[in-house]
Amino acid sequence: MEETYRFSAVVHNEGKWYVSWCPELDIASQGETIEEAIENLKEAIELYLEDEDVKIPAARQVFTTTVEVSSHAKTSHALSS
Repeated sequence: MEETYRFSAVVHNEGKWYVSWCPELDIASQGETIEEAIENLKEAIELYLEDEDVKIPAARQVFTTTVEVSSHAKTSHALSS
């Protein structure tokens, strides 16, 4: 019997690559576009789920947001978005 699972995907840019990450399973992948990174992540998750001994976490809702902080320390480089 085939089951369908829903997992979170977080995508960020690193140079010319987009990195996709599933926080529930701690699996990551990448691609040259956001779409490719997500498709590659789906494939990585599917491969992971093929393992008979895999533990699939209970469904939970993951919230993603941003926070803004001020840095009072002197740094030699700025953080990039």
